[in-house]
Amino acid sequence: MNFDLNGKVAIITGGNGGIGYAMAKAIGEAGAKIVIAGRNKDKNIKSVNSLKDYNIKVISVEIDVDNEESCLKMIYQVMSEFGKIDILVNNAGTNIRKRPEEYSLDEWKSIIDTNLISMFICSKACYKHFVKNRSGKIINIGSMHSLFGAPLGSAYSASKGGVVQLTKSFANTWAPNNIQVNAILPGYIDTELTRKARIDIPGLEDRVKERTPAGRWGVPDDLGGIAVFLSSKASDFVTGTAIPVDGGYSING
Repeated sequence: MNFDLNGKVAIITGGNGGIGYAMAKAIGEAGAKIVIAGRNKDKNIKSVNSLKDYNIKVISVEIDVDNEESCLKMIYQVMSEFGKIDILVNNAGTNIRKRPEEYSLDEWKSIIDTNLISMFICSKACYKHFVKNRSGKIINIGSMHSLFGAPLGSAYSASKGGVVQLTKSFANTWAPNNIQVNAILPGYIDTELTRKARIDIPGLEDRVKERTPAGRWGVPDDLGGIAVFLSSKASDFVTGTAIPVDGGYSING
């Protein structure tokens, strides 16, 4: 019963592919109604149809996550459809791989806006509904680069480092309202984004396998269990954490 999400409503930003889709599927299979929030309408529809094959109650909402008006519109649509919000998974993210001196200011800002500012906007929008119910779960998706610096991803690393501190600040502030806020730090997961990285960075595939005690890259479904745990009653006394899901990559000295 601690992991039963029946009756809950979960929003997953960037839930139309990769890690986001896998978490949406796991949370939905645990009983929650799912909202896929993404910018790409076609990908949203494809993900909704796929999740329905698992008998998951699901809708999609088009959203620009770093735009406050767009986020508030999403919240209105979710409340109109389901009447409540219980879980927010801030998963939407982007990256541009360049050396630090090669970024334009617009490129830098676009990464910070999507990866970090969007979490502030969406969490703030959900907060008043969580407070009203005296219950809420927020899951922020960080990265191994929350811990490590990336030569070709300084903006990404800065944004993901910020995710951990934002998570701690939200958790500390909102705990009296029975709102738990935690971060997941995925390791090297086989997604569309990392497949491009393996093209851009020669040898990355093998170096990751060599350093990872589990001996492999992760797959999106590896994030399902932790997403359900942090969405459920089982984690009611867990808040402010940043949990690596990386096959041991971050502990291998």
